[in-house]
Amino acid sequence: MTLLLNIDVPDVEAAVRFYTAAFDLKVGRRFGTDFVELLGWPAPLYLLTKPAGTIGAGGDRRRYERHWTPVHADIVVDDVDAAVVRAVAAGARLEAPANDTPYGRIAMLGDPFGHGFCLLQFNRRGYDALLS
Repeated sequence: MTLLLNIDVPDVEAAVRFYTAAFDLKVGRRFGTDFVELLGWPAPLYLLTKPAGTIGAGGDRRRYERHWTPVHADIVVDDVDAAVVRAVAAGARLEAPANDTPYGRIAMLGDPFGHGFCLLQFNRRGYDALLS
């Protein structure tokens, strides 16, 4: 099996600028003007232009103001504080600053297109710290 990440955005070129600046991803392939592959994570990231107001899954209309979704990316980094600075400089909105947890440090952010993500820096024990 293979995992692919797809993110709908209203402007694919703005999304390419954000995701390459925030996470040092590189453009792999372009499939026309509205569909771009970014590489550099364990799974490829595909950005797809989908205009606001068009029908998405379940008949909902796409919207790009900040919204909640039960699915989001946790991006594991070596230095969460430096990653927050880089992501915010690229256009992310910091929603919860990095704080310590039993498994490491985590910060919560939103991208410029309304999608939430977390930056996560594991400590030596990682999620094993949560085992009883």
